[in-house]
Amino acid sequence: MMGIRISRTADILRIAHSTGHHAVMIDLEHSTMSIDQAATLCASAADLGLTPLVRVAEREYGAIGRLLDGGAHGLVFPRIETVQEALTAARACRFPPYGQRSQTAMVPQLGMKPTPAAQLNPALDELTVVQILIETPTGIANADQIAALDGVDVLAIGANDLTAELGVPGDYRDPRFAEAVATVAAACRRHGKLLQLGGIGDLSIVEKLMPLGICPLYLTGTDADLLFSSAAARAEKFVSWHENRNEA
Repeated sequence: MMGIRISRTADILRIAHSTGHHAVMIDLEHSTMSIDQAATLCASAADLGLTPLVRVAEREYGAIGRLLDGGAHGLVFPRIETVQEALTAARACRFPPYGQRSQTAMVPQLGMKPTPAAQLNPALDELTVVQILIETPTGIANADQIAALDGVDVLAIGANDLTAELGVPGDYRDPRFAEAVATVAAACRRHGKLLQLGGIGDLSIVEKLMPLGICPLYLTGTDADLLFSSAAARAEKFVSWHENRNEA
């Protein structure tokens, strides 16, 4: 999965598709992107065969219905700490009796074809992914109850925020972080939910944590950091070539 933060056109989706990604995560928590732009990217991603997820801004529940109606296949809810917060998010993503999503009849996921509620509702309920992002010690403590909720499909750990909350920002080798991952992984196993781990660029650390029960959905990076690393590598290549040329 590729994160999208700074891009605004479908070209980033074509790049994601051409480079072997299966999904994109459009980040509205850490960008100034509009809901309209995010929905357009979602619909285009699905047309390419990519699964589009959107991370909403913290507590911005008013955006949920509009993003799902616009083509998102799932939503990521950051900084969830309590069962009630997770339940509110999950219920907003599904139609009655499983939730309280507002009714609509035409969505990109079904080709914008007017569809009766009796057909549309179960189809979209089945398609929609609700991911709860655990990023605080309080969220870790409530992970088992959150994982037990029927409307929650995936739990995820935001490594950067969690290590900061633990007082060891960026130290993914701290035993308290590993213990937190193990706690959430155990909760997911008990309740048949998936666990994703994001925010760690050092794959050697990820590899050591994988046996705890982390699912094979990897965030390869955001468009911003992928662009930076590629630009830095390209610049270094030209600097090296120029220095070698001068020495010759």
